[in-house]
Amino acid sequence: MIIEPAQRAKQATEYYFSVKLGEVRKLAAEGHDVINLGIGNPDMAPSAATLDAIRQSVGNASAHGYQPYTGLPAFKEAVARFYSETYGVTLDPVKEILPLMGSKEGITHISLTFLDPGDEVLVPELGYPTYRAVSQMVGGVVKEYPLLEASGWQPDWKAMDDLVTPRTKILWMNYPHMPTGAPASYELFEQAVAFAKRNRVLICHDNPYSLILNKKQPISLLAVEGAKEVAIELNSMSKSHNMAGWRLGWLAGNESYIGAILKIKTNVDSGIFKALQEAGAVALGNSKEWHSERNSVYHGRLEAAEALLRSLGCTWDNSQEGMFLWGRLPADSPDAEAVIDDLLYHKHIFLAPGFIFGGKGRRYVRISLCTPKERIWEAVERITGNNKKEANA
Repeated sequence: MIIEPAQRAKQATEYYFSVKLGEVRKLAAEGHDVINLGIGNPDMAPSAATLDAIRQSVGNASAHGYQPYTGLPAFKEAVARFYSETYGVTLDPVKEILPLMGSKEGITHISLTFLDPGDEVLVPELGYPTYRAVSQMVGGVVKEYPLLEASGWQPDWKAMDDLVTPRTKILWMNYPHMPTGAPASYELFEQAVAFAKRNRVLICHDNPYSLILNKKQPISLLAVEGAKEVAIELNSMSKSHNMAGWRLGWLAGNESYIGAILKIKTNVDSGIFKALQEAGAVALGNSKEWHSERNSVYHGRLEAAEALLRSLGCTWDNSQEGMFLWGRLPADSPDAEAVIDDLLYHKHIFLAPGFIFGGKGRRYVRISLCTPKERIWEAVERITGNNKKEANA
């Protein structure tokens, strides 16, 4: 006899990358050299000081017991300093910061805290698939809001006003935007806060890319006056500090929001490994020079990624930020799914198809910059049959 799973398990689908990476592994097992440009999985190491800190911490017996549900004070104080120095935002480390096992965990905690079955969630028509998936798993009703491509993938605020009903509770945002790379701006965040206040909606802003290939001063939505009344911001060590596998991030926002989420979190986990938090505190003190060196590497890869898009006949916006490059397929090309499968099975190159981020992405592909530039140039050569010099001519 097989016990039937809950309806939410029947409705949920396996994460696209989980499925596709299985295909990549199968090809590799068959002896094919697959160039994986699909996932934002940083391939550079954390800072030397971060690695020294975790080695020292794991040698202490005290590191291996249960830790406070609210997080290690030293880590929260480091987050507060980071927000002050990076974004000019003042946070109370005791009341306004909640450490997480990565921001993906935070999406679930926020949704469980603020959504009753039937409550509505505004999700961008192109965005991180987890916003939609988790909203649906907790019984929320997902409403897609339009992004204006002609305006640099900015929200259509008038259309969003029309989507709001008395049951609308949460607005998910993410700038610098994934997957399009659209930059954040203070004006955008001011519009978001104004929208949330007039519609009594909670903004949940996901901000992991602000330090990567940013062409200006990084900003936080919490820098806008009055934002803490209507907004929570998630941030993470994964992308900007090369610590994706460590699973360490945080929520920042009003004390009442943090307190409500903590009630859920304490029933789900038993605190974050002390050594991770101690090393994370050190990583948050990485110098501007350290970040500049990482960005220099990403910039070198960006040149190769642009050549790859060019080899596919794609067009793209040069204002993009973050660790990906988003390109539009030419009008005479098959859609993204067919292009990605052709590249994977005939050229052994894996890119992310735009449709996994929303229906509007059917004519787009996304290239990750988390692979050495030499491998990206090799992918260009497989497509064009030319060497680097010829491909870049």
